[in-house]
Amino acid sequence: MSATIVIGADRSGAPVRIDVEELLATRLLVQGNSGSGKSHLLRRLLEESAGIVQQVVIDPEGDFVSLAEPFGHVVVDGAAYDGTEIAKLAARIRKHRASVVLALDGLELEAQMRCAAVFLNTLFDAPREEWYPALVVVDEAQMFAPAAAGDVSDEVRRLSLSAMTNLMCRGRKRGLAGVIATQRLAKLAKNVAAEASNFLMGRTFLDIDMVRAADLLGMERRQAEAIRDLERGHFLGLGPAIARRPVGVRIADVKTRARNVVQGLMPLPEAAGADMESLLLAEPLAMEPMPRAAEPPAAARPASQAASEELIGQIEGFVPAAEKVEPPVAPSLFEADETAASIAGILADMAQEPECTFQPAAQLYQDFTVRCRMLRILPGMDLATFRRRFAMAVAGIADDADPRWQDLLRIARDVPDDVLAPFLLLARAAIEGAPCPDDERLAEIYGTRSSGRIRRLLEHLEKNNLIVFRTDYGGRRSVGIPALGLTTAPLEA
Repeated sequence: MSATIVIGADRSGAPVRIDVEELLATRLLVQGNSGSGKSHLLRRLLEESAGIVQQVVIDPEGDFVSLAEPFGHVVVDGAAYDGTEIAKLAARIRKHRASVVLALDGLELEAQMRCAAVFLNTLFDAPREEWYPALVVVDEAQMFAPAAAGDVSDEVRRLSLSAMTNLMCRGRKRGLAGVIATQRLAKLAKNVAAEASNFLMGRTFLDIDMVRAADLLGMERRQAEAIRDLERGHFLGLGPAIARRPVGVRIADVKTRARNVVQGLMPLPEAAGADMESLLLAEPLAMEPMPRAAEPPAAARPASQAASEELIGQIEGFVPAAEKVEPPVAPSLFEADETAASIAGILADMAQEPECTFQPAAQLYQDFTVRCRMLRILPGMDLATFRRRFAMAVAGIADDADPRWQDLLRIARDVPDDVLAPFLLLARAAIEGAPCPDDERLAEIYGTRSSGRIRRLLEHLEKNNLIVFRTDYGGRRSVGIPALGLTTAPLEA
């Protein structure tokens, strides 16, 4: 396997290459103003080296989650986990050499810095036997390694800066090769930038940034004006992994694209004046549910609501071949109705076991198939079907043939697997006129001990018009299910 990739072409059309093996030892700094093509360059580097080396991307804007389907990256939504869970995931990533994208776009700046620091420190502190080579790409690095105090506390700044310094200064011996990208060299801590031996400098306009870029490229200061004249997607490269003398490179095309980039202008809506006013103000605002945002394509959709156990399952490769259950040789001794009742009973028994929702889905599925074998019946469902049936069971709906639940199950077909159990629990309470389940009960069937994750879960369900919250003046919460036209009884505050 070649360790050299083509990043683009020079002015004569000759290919400009990057030696990935040399890059692992010497690190890379990318600089360019917004719109210079910096993210395009990183995407090209990631796509071309995806089959060569493990990749870990710290993505503050969610630009790189589209790498998931074509290149097999696991998307970790930083907003969905707490510090302990992020550390556990990072340890598993190091151990199993999984290529991942840590998407931080759902967090505020200070939370992004905390999350990235915990993640990077765990990668750095891995046991010696897990020091595998990996590219660690940090976009908008000036956010995580600021040169001066800004809008965040000194504690958070020191924590994040320390993690970035470890990555760039001491990460090489641990197999971690930092690739950092920044809009402003002047805003990036010097001790972090100084550890890179390879540079790709894009268009920049401020004198202080041009001078620093020229110094890093070994150019005279009077030549720094050339950096201002670079076109979008054009960079000056230098370093042992790129070229021994500064070389101009036009970055080649990429196979994927960011999910949130607006390309060019769009036609304005035809409605104007009175027509637009009627669209905005015709209906009462207080009774309208939140508009449902357009979902991104399946290839770009992050696994943001996946439970940590499920995400760890992805990192470890989901269900190993040895765990894939073959149908039992002996035929079923029951008729179809008896088999369905037996399966419903097994699911109900499993749902009653303490902390069952905290176990990985693959482990639960294996337990389910073993119980079916003991009764000499065919499970009749794959892992995906089992996950939905088990979600029904923990919500108290073990029998999918019960007429009481048919309307609810029809609605639930479009509810994602990872949020199905909490939704069904809320809907069941509405159907029965029972009080709204409290956060503790929702956390139990969701498989988490984080109250923050439950708040984000409920916000997600409401944003997608699956539920509507109502809190009366007494502080009592009730939840409505718009598709059913039913509401739970109030939960006492």
